[in-house]
Amino acid sequence: MKEKIQRFEDLEVWQKAHGMVLETYKMTKRFPNEEKFGLISQMRRSAVSIAANIAEGFKKRGKKDKANFYNISQGSQEELRYYIILSKDLGYIEDTDEIMKELDEAGRMLHGLINSVKAG
Repeated sequence: MKEKIQRFEDLEVWQKAHGMVLETYKMTKRFPNEEKFGLISQMRRSAVSIAANIAEGFKKRGKKDKANFYNISQGSQEELRYYIILSKDLGYIEDTDEIMKELDEAGRMLHGLINSVKAG
């Protein structure tokens, strides 16, 4: 029998999102200094927004509120996806396969979470 999820940290999708935040911070440390207030800031903010909105949505009581925060996470996820594509095209990063797989998996998990909230 599965244990009841008590806190947002128990959600696998949040754990995946948090891992992407850490990976984004690590990845952007190698970016040119001139991007500190540009791309680095934008990437980090969008990555943090994915995990933070999952956390905030977890405590919301109404289905509509929960789904709204999870949907904001989805938007931030797509924003991060674009920044990763841009970073690769600018030559700041080379291999994006792993982070893109992580984004895709988190996206599927988030979609499932939204569907379960709406159905429940």
